[in-house]
Amino acid sequence: MVSPLLCFSSSSLPVFLLFLFTIFVASVPFPVSSTLPPLQLNDDLLGLVVFKSGLEDPTSSLASWTEDDDSACSWKSVQCDPRNGRVTRLSLDGLGLSGKINVRGLQKLTHLRDLSLSRNNFSGTITPDLARLPGLLRRLDLSYNAFSGTIPDDFTNLTSIRVLHFSGNSLSGPIPEQFFSGCVSLQSVSLGGNLLEGPIPRTLRECSSLAALNLSDNRLSGNPDFSSNGIWSLGKLRVLDLSQNGFTGPVPPGIALLHNLKELHLGKNQFEGPLPGDIGLCPHLLRVDLSHNTFGGAIPTSFQTLHSLSSLSLSNNRLTGDFPPWIGSMSNLQFLDLSNNQITGGLPDSLGNLRLLNSLILSGNGITGEVPEAVKYCTGLSEIKLKGNNFTGSIPAGLFDLGLREVDLSSNMFTGPIPPGSSQLFESLTFLDLSENGLTGTIPPEMGLYFSLRYLNISWNNLHSRLPPELGLFRNLSALDLRNSGLYGPIPEDLCEYNRLSVLQLDGNSLSGPIPEGIGNCSLLSLLTLSHNNLSDSIPEAISLLKNLKILKLEFNHLSGEIPRELGGLNELLAVNVSHNRLVGQLPEGGIFPSLDKTALEGNLGLCSPLLVGPCKMNVPKPLVLDPNAHNRGRNHPRDINGASDSRKARHRMFLSVSAIIAISAASIILLGVLIVSLLNMSARKRLAFIETALESMCSSSPRSAAAKALAGRLVLFTTSESKYEDWAHQAESLLTKASEIGRGVFGTVYKASLGDQGKTMAIKKLITSNIIQYQDDFDREVRILGKAIHPNVMTLQGYYWTPQLQLLISDFAPNGSLHSKLHERGPSSPPLPWPTRFNIVMGTAKGLAYLHQCRPPIVHYSIKPSNILLDENFNPKVSDYGLARLLPSLDRHIPKTRFQTAVGYVAPELACQSLRINEKCDVYGFGVMILELVTGRRPVQYGEDDVVVLTDHVRVLLEQGNALDCIDPSLTDYQEDEVVPLLKLGLVCTSQIPSSRPSMTEVVQILQVIRTPLQHTMEAY
Repeated sequence: MVSPLLCFSSSSLPVFLLFLFTIFVASVPFPVSSTLPPLQLNDDLLGLVVFKSGLEDPTSSLASWTEDDDSACSWKSVQCDPRNGRVTRLSLDGLGLSGKINVRGLQKLTHLRDLSLSRNNFSGTITPDLARLPGLLRRLDLSYNAFSGTIPDDFTNLTSIRVLHFSGNSLSGPIPEQFFSGCVSLQSVSLGGNLLEGPIPRTLRECSSLAALNLSDNRLSGNPDFSSNGIWSLGKLRVLDLSQNGFTGPVPPGIALLHNLKELHLGKNQFEGPLPGDIGLCPHLLRVDLSHNTFGGAIPTSFQTLHSLSSLSLSNNRLTGDFPPWIGSMSNLQFLDLSNNQITGGLPDSLGNLRLLNSLILSGNGITGEVPEAVKYCTGLSEIKLKGNNFTGSIPAGLFDLGLREVDLSSNMFTGPIPPGSSQLFESLTFLDLSENGLTGTIPPEMGLYFSLRYLNISWNNLHSRLPPELGLFRNLSALDLRNSGLYGPIPEDLCEYNRLSVLQLDGNSLSGPIPEGIGNCSLLSLLTLSHNNLSDSIPEAISLLKNLKILKLEFNHLSGEIPRELGGLNELLAVNVSHNRLVGQLPEGGIFPSLDKTALEGNLGLCSPLLVGPCKMNVPKPLVLDPNAHNRGRNHPRDINGASDSRKARHRMFLSVSAIIAISAASIILLGVLIVSLLNMSARKRLAFIETALESMCSSSPRSAAAKALAGRLVLFTTSESKYEDWAHQAESLLTKASEIGRGVFGTVYKASLGDQGKTMAIKKLITSNIIQYQDDFDREVRILGKAIHPNVMTLQGYYWTPQLQLLISDFAPNGSLHSKLHERGPSSPPLPWPTRFNIVMGTAKGLAYLHQCRPPIVHYSIKPSNILLDENFNPKVSDYGLARLLPSLDRHIPKTRFQTAVGYVAPELACQSLRINEKCDVYGFGVMILELVTGRRPVQYGEDDVVVLTDHVRVLLEQGNALDCIDPSLTDYQEDEVVPLLKLGLVCTSQIPSSRPSMTEVVQILQVIRTPLQHTMEAY
């Protein structure tokens, strides 16, 4: 046993002497005097001083804690019982504390009832000693720290605890089966925001006093026990939050037993079947979130009895049936989100009864008819989103009389004029999207009075209106999209008077006149598209003032003259198109212009570029021609035949000399240019190498680097203890041999290896160390974010191994290899994948990607292709290698496209342009190519002797010719034709060149569910 003396440093020697003195006084039988205070008061003070000695307090929040005081009751964050002066509450929330939690000091606080250490920086495992604190402890809060490891089994003995909060950490492994044993007194449990996995312990039903249970944002799975002997038996439960996990199965009736329930959160799981029909028998419900599941059927009519309900979210499910006509009976409803379902019918007039409604979100359904005028009675409405339905008629004028903040009525069939709006709307509206409708009339001049408006999109309508000069009155507008709306007339000169615009899109109209010089006032502009209009005159030099401009599109106009040379100074410019105008002359020498391709320049009168065929016309005055023999003509010398011949020869020699000079000059300039570019490249490489070396040198001497080296060779597993695998960790690199290699990818090589003595086969990815995060704490943070992704169709990341020279990612092993190997590397004796398996692979991959995109923050894969789709023992697909761009340093993340150029045929076109924001639509493109590959059995790009066949083009041509069945893989002998053809069409939609035209992965899943044949639906139902 360690001597108590070793627990005290020299700086805390007075504390130790005070401790000995206290023991001495307690052991000597002094006569009791009424003038001496009870010596037990110092036990609390001494315990807190000992507790503080193990903490790191960077902000000196506990500076008042000193042993010189007689009592701790006046200290910051300490509360005492006024009756006896004993410490009862210790609340150290949000003080930035770290270090060791000295339980020995806390154990002296025998009257402590409330201990809260939340929102600090404590790390390591939760010590089991915390479970042995004094028996009066009622509340323990360790939430929002950096604790890791498993939940100690010792906490099953905390029979006195009422509140136990461990949320917001990195705890892993299963919840101990006996965690809820003997929890008769437990009232609130919060374990959300961790890495916990496995099922919910069945002992939960013993917590008869439980009022709040939060298990959200973990990796828990299985079908929770919702029976009358399970969760539904917790009659005192008021808050149930199981959201953002991997729970499956139906939610059966029986929720009516939770008579006191106020909040129900089951969103972002994989629950299925109908919604619980007796939910209306929970009269105290205030908030219900069942979104992002696969619930089907109609919305139960029992919802109409929830008169206290204020928030209802059923979005992103498979709900069907008409919009509920009884919605008006839910009089306290403030938030209603039914988006992305299959709800039909029209909106009832009873909607106007929801006077408290703040948000109405019905996007992505099939709702028809007109928006009822009664909606104007929803006087509390601030957000209405009806995008992607089949609404008809005009926009109710009364709607624009409300104090709306966000309005999205896009992608419907609204007709008629745009309502002018009211003074209340002028002050409140920040977002307005009326695009893709059939609106007519003019743009109301009152729109210029929308002082708070930041986003305005009226594109793809039939307005046939002039651009009102009032558009220049927008004070806060940052995005203006008026594409393809039949607009004509000039562009207002003062459009950027308030200098807030960052996006201006006026393509596809009939705008005329010059581009105004006032465009130079839009200094924040990053996207300017004026293509497909009738604009004339020259390109204004004022555009060179737009230093933030990234995309400039001016094609298909009547612009003339030369491109201003000053535009070459726009260093942020990454995409330009000036094709099909009347431009002439040289291109600007700087910026992106020297690297423009033919499609960005063609169709002009005389642009000078080696990519263009045609004359190079300079827009300059004709040069003055001097006759070299003019001085001889004034002398009247006789000229004979020989003299004339000599004159002609002289002129000929001069002509040859000038031609030679021009040719030599041009060659010199080209040679000089090549030399300069080469020197610049060499200089850039040297500078990068120098910077990299300097950074490495600086970092190698930094304390952070020293700390990283101290952590060399660390093995971290999210679901089990690392101690079992210490031997493996010491010889990790030696086990990754060429013989165990099973694949190579963008980020490194994958090996098959056995982990530890148990011999569990895992997939080990050895990362390429160049341009990978080099510090273990940053690496740990990013990998743990990826490790939280748990889904049946996502390959689970089990942990990692880290040294400064070697980084490994550890995940489950897929026994059936990759989809690529099954499609393109199949041996002659291996049967082809049958059609049901192929369709299930498409469906499972779509669900996995949809799940990754719905994570917060969203996880973008960047490199979807068959080699990254692994197959388990049942040929279920597992998306692997997701989100690895997070492991790049922040500078390198901005150019991830260079990492994925090897994925020929799968790369979305926008990845070729570094200027564009990379998002989930890049994954949709790769997924679309994968669909075509699965159906056709062909590679995305096939090289022949004389041509190159691109799969997307090949399929598109055959579909247009009506020969869709010619696309199908010849090895498929049995398939569903009513599935194959729609699947090919879906693949082409997903590979649209325009990212906004591609569906989201959530929408893809819904489309696939429609494509699936009724026979398979019936089989799945059983």
